[in-house]
Amino acid sequence: MIPLIIYVLIFIAAFFIVTKVAQGRGVKDYTSLKTVTFGDESAVRPNRAAGIISILTIFLMWGMFTGSSLLPGFLHAPAPFLGTTSFTYTAQVEGQTPDDATVTVVVYPRGDAVDAPEVEPGDGFAKNDSVAIAQWRTGLVAVDKNDELTKKDGARVIAIDGKKIAPGETVKTENGAVTLSDKGTPNFEPSKGWQMQPLYLPSPEEVWTRTVQIASEGFRNFTLLEHLGFSLFRVIFGFLFGAIVGIPLGYAMGLSNWFRGWFDPIVEFMRPVPPLALIPLVIIWFGIGEGGKIILLFLAALWIMAIAARSGVSGVKISKVHAAYSLGASKWQIMRYVIIPNSLPEIFTGARVAMGVCWGTVVAAELVAAEQGAGMMIMTASKFQNTDIVIMGIILIGVIGFGIDMMMRAAEKFLVPWKGKG
Repeated sequence: MIPLIIYVLIFIAAFFIVTKVAQGRGVKDYTSLKTVTFGDESAVRPNRAAGIISILTIFLMWGMFTGSSLLPGFLHAPAPFLGTTSFTYTAQVEGQTPDDATVTVVVYPRGDAVDAPEVEPGDGFAKNDSVAIAQWRTGLVAVDKNDELTKKDGARVIAIDGKKIAPGETVKTENGAVTLSDKGTPNFEPSKGWQMQPLYLPSPEEVWTRTVQIASEGFRNFTLLEHLGFSLFRVIFGFLFGAIVGIPLGYAMGLSNWFRGWFDPIVEFMRPVPPLALIPLVIIWFGIGEGGKIILLFLAALWIMAIAARSGVSGVKISKVHAAYSLGASKWQIMRYVIIPNSLPEIFTGARVAMGVCWGTVVAAELVAAEQGAGMMIMTASKFQNTDIVIMGIILIGVIGFGIDMMMRAAEKFLVPWKGKG
């Protein structure tokens, strides 16, 4: 919740600052002078400043909540407690005056090995104790282990730092909290702050270091480029096969009542089925080899491309067809100069969606006995809790996917310059 609030605040601040600066410099927003902007794609263009600030905000928050050394300390979110702290417990035995003892807690970085310090036992039947606990971890403190009167003698903890406590209750201390277990043993939890554990979210520099390491040393007998190349090969071939079959199928469904009636139930039935649900069937039919993975990606793209082509054909204005007929055009000329050009915008949109789905499916496809690929690398790393490799793989898949999308946008802009212009 806190990261979301910070993100929203940065968004609002950036919006007002950028727009005010632009207005203050006399930059005219001619788009706002248009009578109609909704539905006119040419009226909306991405704000470059917003895009740059958005990316920087993501990396800023990533560094803030991981304690990245790339950021100055004052930008870090509150870190988990690290150092030495203590709390006092009060023990009571029937017929005895309650006695206090101090527990010294050493909180050390995860991955290090630190022994509990030696402390003076003190006077009374309750003796001072010490314990060493790793960051983001908790530790039971067997306080009666060295006490003169233990649980066998009826001793029980009744207060922490002077605050009454009962089994199951929690008392906050200066640098953490103490919870009394059902058996009456204090359980100390150091303050975790707002930062994420490296196990769940490593810092940007840790991910970069691991990326450089794998790029030079490889991962599971293959280089990083080979892993990404195999994933790219599978996605492109699966997508191309899906487009080669799906686009003609969509045209047929958009132009023929018979084809529409025959294939529409099949397409509409398969469209909402997640590609991941097809993995068991693909294994049974096509095995666990390379062909099965490409076929799974083919099925992921097929229905999207068919629906996009069908929608593109159905969306052609009938007035354009009538105008072509009135000029003496044949059916092939209408197909060539009216149907195909006017359906291409929908097809390109469907292609971008299908490529995104294929990239999302390739991770699951490479689970099927793959020895190479970004998905295989991510899943293998997750088994050993190598979160930095997982994040590295996700970022690289996202960057490649974004690059492909940008190339498809450029191709669309070059091949379909009339999109959004009626």
